[in-house]
Amino acid sequence: MIQPGKSIRTFVGAKDFKESCRFYEMLEFELHHHGEGFAYVAISPGIGFYLQDYYTQEWCENSMVFLEVEDLEAYLQKIKSLELPTHFPGVKVSEIRHDSWGDEFFIHDPAGVLWHIGKFKS
Repeated sequence: MIQPGKSIRTFVGAKDFKESCRFYEMLEFELHHHGEGFAYVAISPGIGFYLQDYYTQEWCENSMVFLEVEDLEAYLQKIKSLELPTHFPGVKVSEIRHDSWGDEFFIHDPAGVLWHIGKFKS
C-alpha cells in the first residue's frame, strides 16, 4: 500500500438539494455546507459523505451506500418513527432482511439513492 488512508467519502447526488438536505437533517445527520449546492454530511465523527446539487437519474438510482450500525432494530424503529415517506415523496423504508452475512434494511432517499443499513454477524 502506498500510504494508509484517513477516510473515504462518496459523493451522493440530489434531485432537489434543499429537500435532500432536509431529509438528511431529519435523519439527525449533521450538514456542513461548503458553498452553493455542496455539503459534507456527517453521520458520526469520521463518517460521512458529500451531498451535491447534481442529479442524473441513472446515476442516483444506481448509487448505494452501506451504513453499519450497532443496534439495527433500534435504528429501524427510530427511522420508522420519523415517518419519512409521509414527508418525502418517493422515499421508502423496508423491514429488516436476514442473510448469511448479517441483517439489513433499506432506505431510498429522495433522489433514489439506496441506503443499506445493516449489522454484520459476529
